[in-house]
Amino acid sequence: MSFTGKYELQSQENFEPFMKALGLPDEQIQKGKDIKSISEIVQDGKKFKITVTTGSKVLHNEFTIGEECEMEMLTGEKVKAVVQLEGNNRLVANLKGLKSVTELNGDTITNTMTMGDLTYKRISKRI
Repeated sequence: MSFTGKYELQSQENFEPFMKALGLPDEQIQKGKDIKSISEIVQDGKKFKITVTTGSKVLHNEFTIGEECEMEMLTGEKVKAVVQLEGNNRLVANLKGLKSVTELNGDTITNTMTMGDLTYKRISKRI
């Protein structure tokens, strides 16, 4: 199953408390909570390029399944991570105490991030 495509954010749960826990400033949280972000994924075998555009903020990460890479977090901090593929439709990464699971089902991508007992969920649809 290929992840390649553009996806628009449809809904999110626990955005504000999760972003506060990450350390984002309130002003940035307020700006970001109502913007429909667009995620563009390009998959070439085990290589991925992911660009998430939220208003004027662009987050760009590239990785190869199973290899250590440097990823930019929502805070702008760069951390080392290894992304694994579970089955043919789940990308799993652990970034500095944060677990990210991205699951593709048909035209819907669900991204769940967990930090401690706090979970943030985003649902995006292919456009």
